Amino acid sequence: MNNIKACIFDLDGVIVDTAIYHYKAWKRLANELGFDFTEHDNEQLKGVSRMRSLEIVLQCGGVTKTEAEKEQLAAQKNTWYTEMITQMTPDEILPGAQEFVESCRDAGIKTALGSASKNSMTILNKLNIAHLFDVIIDGNKVSKAKPDPEVFLKGAQELGVEPKYCVVFEDAIAGVEAAKAGGMKAVGIGNPDILHEADLVVSGLDKVPQPPKGGAGDWALNKI
Repeated sequence: MNNIKACIFDLDGVIVDTAIYHYKAWKRLANELGFDFTEHDNEQLKGVSRMRSLEIVLQCGGVTKTEAEKEQLAAQKNTWYTEMITQMTPDEILPGAQEFVESCRDAGIKTALGSASKNSMTILNKLNIAHLFDVIIDGNKVSKAKPDPEVFLKGAQELGVEPKYCVVFEDAIAGVEAAKAGGMKAVGIGNPDILHEADLVVSGLDKVPQPPKGGAGDWALNKI
């Protein structure tokens, strides 16, 4: 049994739910291209990079575009998305998320953000929680999308903690797979039927046992 020394958090769906803004932007793009993009279709985009997401959206509409056109469309979607997230407030932090990250820090556990988003700093600054992470690894620092473990391995490296002493908190199948591929424990945030590869699945960070303030030696997560 390895005592946990670092916690690495995905952003969307774990700390904050920006999925609705991504969905609204993709739906607007699809509508302008002449087709609809449903919430059911949107499930395919969880934990997926922006360009891969665009390809999925275009496939849903049976639309073909050149590489140059795809770049333009992805940029347009991101402009709409960025406009929406700049209106975010700390009230949008998911229940118990800030308290859980703070409890980890109080117990001497290092914290990192590991997200595919290129807008992580904008969101963290709007939520006033950037200071809660020792290291921030996002889409501006990595080139490989989950389920490749690059984002989490880079987080562990910058924290100076071996992967086996890290636990990742993820809401997407690809994220859980990335954590496991990187040799880390994974706590799934969401549906246990979907995130069955995770070592533990809960509905939110408010349901994860907080580490003892005196140190993480007796922490329940050490036993998963």
